[in-house]
Amino acid sequence: MRSRALQVLALLFLLLAIGVAWLWQQRRPPALATEKLVIAANTEYVGACAVVAAQQRGYFAAQGLQVQVLPFSSGKASLQAVVEGKADVATVADIPIVFAAMDGLPVKVLATLFRSGTDHGIVGRRDHGVVTPASLKGKRIGVTQGTSGHFTLDVFLNWQRMEGRDVTMVNYKPEELGQALQRGEVDAISGWEPFLGATRKQLGDAAVAFSGEQAYESIYNLVALRRYTTEHPAVIQRALQALHEASAYCERQPQAVHGMLPATARLERAEVLAAWPSYHFGLELDQSLLLALEDRARWAIRNRLAASREMPNFLDNMYLDGLAGVRPSAVTVIH
Repeated sequence: MRSRALQVLALLFLLLAIGVAWLWQQRRPPALATEKLVIAANTEYVGACAVVAAQQRGYFAAQGLQVQVLPFSSGKASLQAVVEGKADVATVADIPIVFAAMDGLPVKVLATLFRSGTDHGIVGRRDHGVVTPASLKGKRIGVTQGTSGHFTLDVFLNWQRMEGRDVTMVNYKPEELGQALQRGEVDAISGWEPFLGATRKQLGDAAVAFSGEQAYESIYNLVALRRYTTEHPAVIQRALQALHEASAYCERQPQAVHGMLPATARLERAEVLAAWPSYHFGLELDQSLLLALEDRARWAIRNRLAASREMPNFLDNMYLDGLAGVRPSAVTVIH
């Protein structure tokens, strides 16, 4: 009798376990279908930290994304990869967005990933007569034209009561600037970190550095073409969720990030940690981005750098739905 009772209890327990397991399966969200995503990113720039961290720490994978990161040395080149169909999205500062919009390209900003006012500037050579900002007059200056380094140089020269025609600008890729200065092909270069820091270190006491902190705030963004936002809205939201989590990691863990990023791995740990408080990682679509884009567009029009002479309506270049589904409070664009 007792044996039969134990058998009944065992059967009831088994049925209960099966029932609990079934209920648990019903409550679990369905597994995300794996989607491929190709990101063109300037992995040499600290602003790409969220992209690198999301890939290496599994935030993309947790969102069901199989991500390939194509490395480039500038946002301008990254955006061109999207235009050519080699990538789905790109990381890029504000200047290339302006030129794309003025050329009529249907580029859409998905989110701002990073801001900093301390990573642009100018490095010159003392033995070439560069000792003060005013001494840049008449000098040959290496710069990647059509980028934030170009904008920074122009604004910096204006503060010295100079114009672009008062110097000779020589166009180089970002990774070529330091070598051009070392070879003596130019007297100074204008660009961003980590290229500036590496150049200062290589030149040693011969280097003279001028900060671009007051000339330019780097606003680093994730962008795609309009067609991609229309065809893949769910993928965009999943990518933004992963980048949101990765941005928090980048903000809180500079010591761990130091060795993870190509942009910082070659620098001294103390140097990286000292610079970190001036970096802001976090996803947003802020009204200030529109104002910055308009400011950069006026610069492009004034200097006849773009084919168009008309100010774009940059609200047309904002894709708000993606971030609104991830961090609605971070979308402050007036629309």
